[in-house]
Amino acid sequence: MRDEILIPLPPSIHEVSEGREAIFQVDGLYPGYGTTLGTALRRVLLSSLPGAAATRVKIEGVDHEFSTIPGVKEDVMTILLRMKQLRFRLDFDESQIARLDAKGEKEFYARDIEAPTGVEVVNPDLLLATLTKKNASLAIEIRVESGVGYVPREKRNPEKMEVGAIALDAIFTPVRKVNFEVEDMRVGTETNYNRLRVAIETDGSMSPREAWREAITILQNQLAALQGEAKEGEESRDLAFRPSTFQKKIEVPSSRLSQEEYFRMRVADIGVSSRTVRVLDAAGIKTVSGLARKSPDDLRSLDGIGDKALQEIRRILGTMGLSLKVD
Repeated sequence: MRDEILIPLPPSIHEVSEGREAIFQVDGLYPGYGTTLGTALRRVLLSSLPGAAATRVKIEGVDHEFSTIPGVKEDVMTILLRMKQLRFRLDFDESQIARLDAKGEKEFYARDIEAPTGVEVVNPDLLLATLTKKNASLAIEIRVESGVGYVPREKRNPEKMEVGAIALDAIFTPVRKVNFEVEDMRVGTETNYNRLRVAIETDGSMSPREAWREAITILQNQLAALQGEAKEGEESRDLAFRPSTFQKKIEVPSSRLSQEEYFRMRVADIGVSSRTVRVLDAAGIKTVSGLARKSPDDLRSLDGIGDKALQEIRRILGTMGLSLKVD
């Protein structure tokens, strides 16, 4: 019988395409937890991560999407469909305006968009329009906004629309595809523990590593809120998290990583919250080895590391058999 639900190993990461595709493998999951966690992660990754998208456009001389533009090969509907495929990285919460001013006989791509500071087009090779005459012109104003998931244009308030603006279906999610698979693995004498592999493909506005960390943070926050709701039943809650007294402990298999292998891991890959990762990264602490050489007081001196973050770091290092430096 099992003594307790073991904490899984930190994920190993295999990058298929730099910044866009990666496979995350988690070993040592309690039986059945592979499907439980894989389903939850997939749902969050596809529906709940923030991103940026074009939400409305104004095309000079065009009143509705069923128009055509003199000297432009594509009709307005085709141009709007391509506008929906634009992917942005937005550094602000407020909406921003980008512009395309096309003139002359040539093809115009997303890289020709004039974007303000803090707005980056991440798919510059997307064809937007083809002008077929030397005196042809095309002027488009694009509103870029941040959001979550998918928002159809019907949900936008028409009263807030500028005159001549055409609303777009907004695809904010930065994740294009998520798949996961679960297989059995051996832990000690047990052979039905789970190995979980999650394949993530993003649009380039967010790396798979960032998407992975963001999804885990969202799930952590949701579960923490549920735990907080049980304050009136402290006794029952304690019982719910207390290991059974009649179960025996399973030995951790010797196939787990060595201390040297843990030391070489990046802090960003061990399950620390994204905010803590940013603080540590800014302080030059990028590996587990560098983190373990710091004392609690060293970390508390960093702006953004409080008791909660310190507790999180200690817990994660503890699962590796490591600890912070003793003062």
